[in-house]
Amino acid sequence: MINPEAFYKAIQERGIGLFTGVPDSLLKHLCAFVDHHCSTGNHILTANEGNAVALAAGYYMSTGKMAAVYMQNSGLGNCVNPLTSLTDPQVYSIPMLLIIGWRGEPGVKDEPQHVKMGRITPAQLDLLEIPYRVLDAATDPEPVLDDLFSVLESTSAPAALLVRKNTFQACTKAAKNAPTQGLKREQALRALLGLAGDSLVISTTGKTSREVFEIRTSLGHPQQDFLTVGSMGHASSIALGTALGNPGKKVICLDGDGAMLMHMGTMAITGSQKPQGLIHVILNNQAHESVGGQPTVAGNMDLRSIALGCGYSFFHQARDEAGIRQAWENLLDKQGPALLEIKIQPGSRADLGRPTSTPIQNKQAFMEKAHA
Repeated sequence: MINPEAFYKAIQERGIGLFTGVPDSLLKHLCAFVDHHCSTGNHILTANEGNAVALAAGYYMSTGKMAAVYMQNSGLGNCVNPLTSLTDPQVYSIPMLLIIGWRGEPGVKDEPQHVKMGRITPAQLDLLEIPYRVLDAATDPEPVLDDLFSVLESTSAPAALLVRKNTFQACTKAAKNAPTQGLKREQALRALLGLAGDSLVISTTGKTSREVFEIRTSLGHPQQDFLTVGSMGHASSIALGTALGNPGKKVICLDGDGAMLMHMGTMAITGSQKPQGLIHVILNNQAHESVGGQPTVAGNMDLRSIALGCGYSFFHQARDEAGIRQAWENLLDKQGPALLEIKIQPGSRADLGRPTSTPIQNKQAFMEKAHA
């Protein structure tokens, strides 16, 4: 396996001056090392992958130095536009090193939301005309990096490393400034689901949906919540569409702070549409906890002002189960949209399972409840 420190130093020595991107579970050990060893301002977690590409472009133009942009391969879809209309050789011709975690690689077992993206990732890079090299645990990175940086110099355009599962050695570092007290997410979810009644529930991707599934199973409840297994950042838009289509029902969006940040503009659209039955819950642990615990900026945000400024009708914040119950009672007879921020700490059970139903089965069960 490749030592994250050695890899980090190798790309720094080849001219990388900035690290930016959105964390990925396949790259979590590299990301952890970078986060704890980069000097202030030289490592920036962005809201989404397209932001990272644009940030890297601005950095290159102001310094003449390249940036390393890391992402899961699902994020490649989020940056097609800046890769084709900003950094491409036929536009501004801006080089950067893309480090892409290859989820869903053919022949490697993975979750259903990664299967198609994993299969088409090499073809996507070919279609974008982005040269790439594959990196795995058995690879000597030095000649690969020599080759790829030669390409970067000759093309003055992005080039990519496609990183296979289990490539990097472990680097276990806790998220900086992560909260260490308060509810865990699963405790908060259990309290919320106990109050939700027959509301339509949409949960965000990652461990949130996995925990919702396990809570429902442990309580013997029928599984009719919509578990957004992919499409990070879009659960709130799914919930908005659901609320507009079901104005007579309560709709609960169980969102994360990282997912909320990824497509934060959705909050303004939600506020403009005034879906009266929508309660948007942000489980704020200030971290990308599902992919390694890297910090977000959500701990320093005034979500009350943001929500009300976007047109939400109400805002409540809770830090414990009593606060969740009190906020829920305050919101039940109010016309939304409302935002409920629940301050939690990172962490989840080591034995946390995954949904046993297929995405199609989940969709059908949710639709049956929505149409009832």
